[in-house]
Amino acid sequence: MTTSDQAPARRILVVSHFARQEAIDTSVNVIRRLDNAGIVAVLEPQTAAELDARAGVRLPSSVERLGVECAVDQCELVVVLGGDGTILRGVEVARPGDVPVLGVNMGHVGFLAESEKEALPDVVRGIIARNYDVEERLALQIEVEDAAGNLTREWALNDAALEKGNRERMLDVMIWIDGEPLSSFGCDGVLFSTPTGSTAYSFSAGGPVVWPQVEAILLVPVSAHALFAKPLVVGPDSELAVEVQPRDEGSAVLWLDGRRSIELPAGALVKATRSPQSVKLARLHQSPFTTRLVNKFQLPVIGWRGKAN
Repeated sequence: MTTSDQAPARRILVVSHFARQEAIDTSVNVIRRLDNAGIVAVLEPQTAAELDARAGVRLPSSVERLGVECAVDQCELVVVLGGDGTILRGVEVARPGDVPVLGVNMGHVGFLAESEKEALPDVVRGIIARNYDVEERLALQIEVEDAAGNLTREWALNDAALEKGNRERMLDVMIWIDGEPLSSFGCDGVLFSTPTGSTAYSFSAGGPVVWPQVEAILLVPVSAHALFAKPLVVGPDSELAVEVQPRDEGSAVLWLDGRRSIELPAGALVKATRSPQSVKLARLHQSPFTTRLVNKFQLPVIGWRGKAN
């Protein structure tokens, strides 16, 4: 076989959070195991520089730097070692290349993670054997329009949280559904959420848990001062909108997945629709979402007939 006939090298982007030595050791172990299997591990340049600078850490010579030797769309998979915040960062990195993301929980709850750190050896074996499926999750497309008609476009996997910027005042908002006015009230904020994000901020704010295979968009008021300010669940093709009533500048801010923010001017209109690009999550296990919900929240499952099998 000539060099030109050889199959292209497999590349796996490894994203991690290096606040703890455990995360460093785990990341290096994964990189070495991929290298031993003939798979090129790809790192963000800053990550590679941090690891190279650490005493006792020696990366395989095959490691490539993202954006230098390798583009994200050349990667087969993004493996994230960390909690939900790190996984959301991995999703951001993967999105331009539409690459699936597989999360291994190194934090606390880790609802977005596919596996726990104890199962990491099995995870690596599954990746090497390509023994994973890819499922698509609905994401939000967000548009912010100011009073002059200027548009800012963003996206979110979990949620877009409109929050008050002034702690001394309530936020006055008007809710629109599919272009029709629904209600206005004062509140601390309003959340747009996906089913994936229904177990995150939305859950803490009193929103419903929505199974991830359900295609829907949620609107959840936060500490609303109104009789009709309950969480709403609409179809995936609906348009939700929140109008920030005219007031002093800096009265509101919009957070995307708790990571990126947009300052909202007075009178801004924030629209949420289904993003044309979904988020791809890799799955090694096909356990029901109910099982994940019970395990992550440590729910009691003993009823009158005894413990569930």
